[in-house]
Amino acid sequence: MVLPGLYVGEPLSFTDALFTATSAVCVTGLIVVDTATYFTRAGQAYVLLLIQLGGIGILTFATLVILALGRRISLRHEAATATPAEVAPEVDVRQLVRSIVRFTFAFEAVGAAVLFVAWLPTFGSGAAWHAIFHAVSAFCNAGFSTFSDSLMGFQDAPGVLACVMVLVFLGGIGFVTLEELHLWWKERRTGARFQLSLHSRLALTATLVVAMGGWAAFAALEWTHTLTQMPGWQRWLNALFMSITARTAGFNTIDYSVAADSTNFLTILLMSIGGSPGSMAGGLKATTVAVIGVLAWSRLRGRTITSVWGRTIPNETVQRAVGLFVVAFGMVTGAILLYAVIQIEPSTASDPSHFLRYMFEAVSAFNTVGLSMGATGELETPAKLLTVFLMYVGRVGPLSFAAAIALQRESKEHFRYAYEDVVIG
Repeated sequence: MVLPGLYVGEPLSFTDALFTATSAVCVTGLIVVDTATYFTRAGQAYVLLLIQLGGIGILTFATLVILALGRRISLRHEAATATPAEVAPEVDVRQLVRSIVRFTFAFEAVGAAVLFVAWLPTFGSGAAWHAIFHAVSAFCNAGFSTFSDSLMGFQDAPGVLACVMVLVFLGGIGFVTLEELHLWWKERRTGARFQLSLHSRLALTATLVVAMGGWAAFAALEWTHTLTQMPGWQRWLNALFMSITARTAGFNTIDYSVAADSTNFLTILLMSIGGSPGSMAGGLKATTVAVIGVLAWSRLRGRTITSVWGRTIPNETVQRAVGLFVVAFGMVTGAILLYAVIQIEPSTASDPSHFLRYMFEAVSAFNTVGLSMGATGELETPAKLLTVFLMYVGRVGPLSFAAAIALQRESKEHFRYAYEDVVIG
């Protein structure tokens, strides 16, 4: 990040360089310098390379190298790299890894072509670079942009917004689900029957429910506020864009610093949910939240098992979902407290907007979203380092947590302590 030729003006400090590199590799999108004006074309290409590497994942590249050398994947590496076989038995791990790369470059190429056509009349030959950068950034759910105001200048460009939304959705739905949809399509063309796994059905359903619910809520909350100057169709389009990208991507067509508090809190909730497991997206993941929701519904009906659509979800999966929720909630809550201590001066502590801004920042960083209410550029060095930590842990922490439990699920405990109950509620 500090190499000559990558930037204009003074080089980045170590902290800012670390912040920018972490944000790119962790496909977050939070920035302390303007990507459009601070970095040269070579610097933007370097950022894009980090986004691509971080989006596909180091484990995926490691698996590809192992396969290219003709070696076998160890069980430990297989468990940490992809979804266990019992979740999607029709999906082979080796084929899945190849499909990840195939899907990534295919979708990015198509997205870049669409954006190039849309931007050619405006940018001429420069449209190619803008299109490539945004296609990769959108599919990797990174949120970096070569425009200083992100996509606020394209509020009235349905082709651009639709393309970005589709790329964000495909990048955040999960490669296991994409591979299963691909297999379903192939089997459908041959007349054979292929049933999606419970994982894919739950991921697709949860994603669509959250997206549609967020769409309606954003439209209602901002209809007469930040969207008020737009015609009706444009309000609906931008409300949908806010719902799709708020869950993980970080692009914006409105200024969140002037949005209603209710809108920003709704955005915090969507950022916390995130995308689906095994995707470019961050967050708790839609399936995690769905499993917790199914658990709550089962308990309310007095059932001891967690079931949906005629299938019982294993108890260890439910425990992993609850454990991940507790760990993530604890880390984000602690980070919000640290932001408040570092950033909020006692003289301004009575202004509630300050707290919301840093709560927004903490959730955005941990869930690798990249949206901001304008607090990123004001962060002190300790707060920047805290943000770096949140982005890193938010990117690798949930995966490591889930993989560690998955790798140990065969272990047997040789004893247990005596039972003793406690009062709950």
